[in-house]
Amino acid sequence: MNPPLPMTDPDDPNALPLAGVRVLSLALNLPGPAALMRCARMGAHCTKLEPPPPPGVRSADPMGAYNPPAYAALHAGVEIVHANLKAPEGQATLHALLAQTDVLITSFRPSASAKLGVDWQPLHARHPQLSLVEIVGAPGDRADEPGHDLTYLAESGLVPGLDLPPTLYADMAGSVMASEAVLQALLLRATRGRGAHLEIALSSAADYLALPRRWGLTQPTGAVGGAHAGYRVYPCADGRVAVAALEPHFAASLCAAAGIAVEGEVQHAMFRSATHAGIAAFLRTRTCAELDALAKAQDIPLHTLPEEEA
Repeated sequence: MNPPLPMTDPDDPNALPLAGVRVLSLALNLPGPAALMRCARMGAHCTKLEPPPPPGVRSADPMGAYNPPAYAALHAGVEIVHANLKAPEGQATLHALLAQTDVLITSFRPSASAKLGVDWQPLHARHPQLSLVEIVGAPGDRADEPGHDLTYLAESGLVPGLDLPPTLYADMAGSVMASEAVLQALLLRATRGRGAHLEIALSSAADYLALPRRWGLTQPTGAVGGAHAGYRVYPCADGRVAVAALEPHFAASLCAAAGIAVEGEVQHAMFRSATHAGIAAFLRTRTCAELDALAKAQDIPLHTLPEEEA
């Protein structure tokens, strides 16, 4: 399922914020194409320049080879142009496109950008109205270091065990930041009268996602890290249930449904071991269907995960 369109003017749902804006991307794999996908859904005219694919291969983008459905979803509504940037003809194609582009997205290491002539200084000299959103692995002097989503998450403390994270958090957070940078670049150009250069580091995106953990919120002693009995994943009779009864009124409804008498402030009671045990015992005897009905009747935020979906 594709994510929904960004919020638009409720009085004019067809008024998309990037209508009339032209975005060109040279970025392969995931963060750049995901950022371009977001721009397309905000109404931008999006073009992607890829190297010519080898014979018998659909796309020179690695995503097109190892996950064609993902590639198709990422590039829905995107115009694909092929050009070899290492050849004069490819450079001519690139600069013809840049002459009518508002924002360029790249995801090369800085050394590769310089070799291809798409680093900021020469671009800005030739196309002063063009903005550049440069996606890199790590910021500043570390931008040429090799890395990937997993290494950036590990560096940020978001890989606590041996299991792989369930999704590519740094890549997807970086794509959101890159699409945000497109909007920032357009605002800066409107005020400065010239293009802007913004760098988005995937390691910084991972650091941003890690802030709640660093603040202690998602640590085992934190309210949303397992210490609060109303904010946990519990086993139930035929699967699991994710309970998010964090606010006092939700917590009180959960305790009432579980038959737990609360002494004193409900928020204090939710951190007691007896409350944890009581809620766990109650949920363990209920089916997903029963808990879904309970959530609707008692206004309790929870989501059931039947065994077949586990």
